[in-house]
Amino acid sequence: MTTLDKTVSILKDLVTYPSVSSESNLEIINYLANRIKDCGGSVNLMSSEDGSQANLFGTIGPEINGGIVLSGHTDVVPAKELNWDSDPFNLTQKDDLLYGRGTCDMKGFIAATLAAAESLKNRKLNLPVHFSFTYDEEIGCFGARHLSNELKKYKFKPSMVIVGEPTEMEIIEAHKGDCEYTTCFYGIEGHAAKPDKGVSAIQYGSRFTNKLFELGNDLKKRAPADSPFEPPWTTIQAGRIEGGVAHNVIAGKCTIDWEIRPVNKHDMDFVKNQLSRYCEDDLLPEMRSTFPKAKIETDIVGEIPGLIPKKENEARVIMQELLKSNSTGVISFGTEAGIFQEMEMDVVVCGPGSIDQAHKANEFISLSQLEKCLFNLLNLLDQWSAKS
Repeated sequence: MTTLDKTVSILKDLVTYPSVSSESNLEIINYLANRIKDCGGSVNLMSSEDGSQANLFGTIGPEINGGIVLSGHTDVVPAKELNWDSDPFNLTQKDDLLYGRGTCDMKGFIAATLAAAESLKNRKLNLPVHFSFTYDEEIGCFGARHLSNELKKYKFKPSMVIVGEPTEMEIIEAHKGDCEYTTCFYGIEGHAAKPDKGVSAIQYGSRFTNKLFELGNDLKKRAPADSPFEPPWTTIQAGRIEGGVAHNVIAGKCTIDWEIRPVNKHDMDFVKNQLSRYCEDDLLPEMRSTFPKAKIETDIVGEIPGLIPKKENEARVIMQELLKSNSTGVISFGTEAGIFQEMEMDVVVCGPGSIDQAHKANEFISLSQLEKCLFNLLNLLDQWSAKS
């Protein structure tokens, strides 16, 4: 069996584990743990608060500073209610394409890392190779946050990370952050014929939404001159507004789902501070003048930091040498890379498959992309095992 055949076989196993976000991923984590142990590695599992999910952090080689991390998330988006041509949780091959939920996002990369890891079996490494497999990336990178907190307790610290999200094997050194929030307005119901007797949550929620878009215009003016992104500024968006029960009832509650995609932390802080002041100084005093118990609450759904391009980045240099390419790019979607960068590790995003195939029916990855990823990983591990 070739290493590519082995990669496909492992991917077939991985796809059979649904591991949908917010649901248990323990079966796939146990599978991954056994694979790493079979390669002579050690494994640390980090359970979620309710015990239904876990991160895996594995190590082949000595537990010392300076290791490299191969990182991927185990969760996938739901496949039900989509019109698939095949069973999404049963790998189906048609010519060069492998169909199944998570094939490109991002179990293909995980399968390749496990197949490549077998080349390290019985090798004496001077520097460690780590494997990071997380839960709930798709709904807020909650597993990666948990992992980050745990890694801070370790006696050793990796120096660089390859996040294998689908980039068609292009080296990515930057992406915006992705911060999602839900803001709820609580007023008091009343008859629509007497609007002064109630506090319309929709009215104040609408003013809040207008403020979001006003800030969006302000953010355009704050765009860094050297921003690599398109558009170059931080964007802000209200994606859903819900409230009220009937056309003749003053709405007692209104919920707004909104997001920021910041190019830097300063913009994120700017938006949050402006909105906080607007609620505290303008909206709440008006609401409470009629109904003292009126309130505005904002829940953080997820705050994923951006990946900021760095002048010095050892992970970028290594990947450029392996792929024989001096070019790098940026992506529009968020990843766990920024969380690793916050831990002062050098990070790039580079993995097989196209993001255009993710999050929809008939998701696939091509054998040629898997082969390119596998070839790159095998060369990477060969070079790494020779380091001293």
